[in-house]
Amino acid sequence: MAMLRPPSFSKTNFLRKRRKWPLSPYKATWHETFHHRQAMQTLKNTIANQSPSPQSPSNSQFLSILIDSFRIYNSDPTPNAYRFVISTLTRCRQFHHLPPLLHRLEKVEKFETPEFIFTNLIKVYGNANMFEDAVDLFFRIPNFRCVPSVYSLNALLYVLCKRREGLVMVPQILLKSQAMNIRLEESSFRILVAALCRIKKHNYAIRILNYMLNDGYAVDAKMCSIILSSLCEQKGLSGDEVLRFMEEMRKLGFYPGRVDCNNVIRFLVKEGMVMDALGVFDQMKTDGIKPDTVSYTMILNGVTADGDYEKADDLFDEMLVLGVVPDIHAYNVYINSLCKQNNIEEGVRMLASMRELGCKPDYVTYNMLLEGMSKVRDLGGMRELAREMELEGVQWNWETYRIMLDGLVGKGEIDESCSLLEEMLDKYFSCWCSTFDEIICELCQRGLVCKALQLVNKMVRKTIAPGARAWEALLLGSVEFSFAETSLTELVNPIQIHPARLPEHQP
Repeated sequence: MAMLRPPSFSKTNFLRKRRKWPLSPYKATWHETFHHRQAMQTLKNTIANQSPSPQSPSNSQFLSILIDSFRIYNSDPTPNAYRFVISTLTRCRQFHHLPPLLHRLEKVEKFETPEFIFTNLIKVYGNANMFEDAVDLFFRIPNFRCVPSVYSLNALLYVLCKRREGLVMVPQILLKSQAMNIRLEESSFRILVAALCRIKKHNYAIRILNYMLNDGYAVDAKMCSIILSSLCEQKGLSGDEVLRFMEEMRKLGFYPGRVDCNNVIRFLVKEGMVMDALGVFDQMKTDGIKPDTVSYTMILNGVTADGDYEKADDLFDEMLVLGVVPDIHAYNVYINSLCKQNNIEEGVRMLASMRELGCKPDYVTYNMLLEGMSKVRDLGGMRELAREMELEGVQWNWETYRIMLDGLVGKGEIDESCSLLEEMLDKYFSCWCSTFDEIICELCQRGLVCKALQLVNKMVRKTIAPGARAWEALLLGSVEFSFAETSLTELVNPIQIHPARLPEHQP
């Protein structure tokens, strides 16, 4: 019985008979890849030790390093090697070393240069405001054995559209790009639309949008959002125009998101179109978009300014039911609504609710409640709330002092008012208000002219000019109690009150 040879033996014998020359290891792909890796490592180490500086002796210094690093391993520089050197130089802003590198890449190398090298370099040129270099590089891309596409065009458009001096070059770029057989895509139009909206040329942006629709381009939601946001920031634009654009976009299948709706609501509330803002707010919920805290705060502010306090109560309740957690701004708007209704007790209860939910009241919250209490002459409540404000670590501002002074003067508490006014002046609150004159007049009527003069002296040192009523009361008081004529002249003459400190509506 004959023995069967293993299949492997037969295959090996077949290869031995037919192979004329041994396979050279120097022609293997793995060996070439190994040499490239070694050359790249040498290049990185050399450049790391070189530390580029503006005082480099030659612009071709780093080109020599690139060539020598690969010559050691009998290899030619690769696209990644050029990318690394260019990236290193641009990161150190050593742009004067780039021309020799680009010249060799264009004239000597034979490989097809990847487009991303030019795309990245165009962006770097743009960030350095080197617009002419960016444009020149874009038009030279075919010389590097590379077919330019919309990616490099978009990179150039993006950097040119960032500044006005670059925008003037855009029309020429678009015309020449057609000769280079580069077709604009939706992303290109989005860059142009964003640039036009940024310089407040929303009419041209809408014209581009119409051109895209007529030419069969797809209009995405981001582009519509950019234009809508620009319209909402435009001064002198009516709310009807914004709503009309929003409706036209809906017909095209664009459904605004939460940010878009918030922009429109903010614009309409600012324009006093509260009912239209409510319509957008309700449509937002119909479209399945849950309003956030910003949405509720803006619409609450609108209905409060419109005097619809019942609607404000309903909206705040709805907010809590839907699980939208109010922030400090939402609480302040709602407390303002309660204070305008003279519902101070509910406002104070809301203050307690804020603390329970971990929302710390600020000076705006306290000032609104203090103002409400001042209107209803609740001096006891004001004192208690002011103490609570200090215990909570909330600093008084000028408005807090003004409200407290108004409340105290309104109740005839002149002594306490004087103490508070002196405290206010000691804290360098150099602002005038009509309450100062009330205090001075009241002191003069009570015969406390010396006290009034002391306060006026302190005010003048803070560059605060008392009103005409205060001076009149001081003059009358001085005559009645036989003060020397120099008592007032010595007070005013040595001290120059800066005109900027005078009140706009001083009587």
